[in-house]
Amino acid sequence: MAKRDYYEVLGVSREASIDEIKKAYRKLAIQFHPDKNPGNKEAEEKFKEGTEAYEVLSDESKRQAYNQFGFAGVEGMGAGAGGPRDYSTVYRDFEDIFGDFSGIFEGFFGGGARKSSGRSHVQRGSDLRYNLEIDFTDAFRGTKAEITYNRNAPCQVCSGTGAESGSGRKTCPTCGGAGQVRRNSGFFSIATSCPHCGGEGYIIENPCKACGGSGVVRKQQKIKVTIPAGIENGKRITISGQGDAGPNGGPAGDLYVVITIRPHNHFERSDDDVYCVIPISIAQAALGADLYVTNLEDRKIRLKIPPGTQEGKVFRLRGEGFPAVGNPGRRGDMYIKIMIRIPTRLSSRSKALLKELSEIEGEISDPQPVSLSELRSR
Repeated sequence: MAKRDYYEVLGVSREASIDEIKKAYRKLAIQFHPDKNPGNKEAEEKFKEGTEAYEVLSDESKRQAYNQFGFAGVEGMGAGAGGPRDYSTVYRDFEDIFGDFSGIFEGFFGGGARKSSGRSHVQRGSDLRYNLEIDFTDAFRGTKAEITYNRNAPCQVCSGTGAESGSGRKTCPTCGGAGQVRRNSGFFSIATSCPHCGGEGYIIENPCKACGGSGVVRKQQKIKVTIPAGIENGKRITISGQGDAGPNGGPAGDLYVVITIRPHNHFERSDDDVYCVIPISIAQAALGADLYVTNLEDRKIRLKIPPGTQEGKVFRLRGEGFPAVGNPGRRGDMYIKIMIRIPTRLSSRSKALLKELSEIEGEISDPQPVSLSELRSR
């Protein structure tokens, strides 16, 4: 049977880009791969033909030789009639071309492909989550907290191996420790997980009685967690290696401590800024006053209220907010909103003074709405 033109095999033009060639080969390879066509010789030949075409057209020098001299130009270069084929270029691109299919074809191309490295997978333990609630001021200052939780820890009896003391593990006789077995089907060599050892590469003949052969036991653990100053609500702290231990000596997962901050009676937070409301009297608002407000460090800070201060006025104290995590020298600000407290009980003297003030100010009984622009300017 006469060989078909490589461009015809992949269904692309002679001016096709490498991306177009790769896309065409991917489509062809997925259509004719062995898992979709078991025992189908025609599909096997089409895959073989497509792979040979891609091996040439994906290599710039081979493609140039093929374009100039045809099949004769690539004989002895790893493709063409009778020549030994080098599929290393195809294999190198395989993961990019097939994505999740690449594992199916590991070892598929023979001489030019990488060899299986045997059992290399060690199962990692699960990550764990712990919800920790702290006070508002602890989030501001930073603190340490001791937490208690349950995790899978390495079995002390078998040192995490899962085997009875002294018995150890035995290399799987089915896969020889590779964790994989291969089946050949003409052009194809497909690796699958060993059914005897489950892909581990070894078997345990005498499982540890304390852990049942898993290498892990359930235990309660206490650790101290450092909470950095300035941490925000909902943030998580990662503690490496304090999750579940992996089975049969596998590495441990991580512990994620998720922070919840209790509300404060007087302060609210937005990013690194804090907000509060303080009440002042009518006289303080009208005449002005020097006040002292307490910040999150329990330190008194002087706040000057100018005469004529209106309800809702906001004052800003720079650098009195939360510290930035990892940069305690940078802090947010503190915003203080003024609330004018109206007395509900007045003495005779207070009533007389307020009445006199009302007369002096010439207060009217039909006030007009204040313009929005005036409100914004205050």
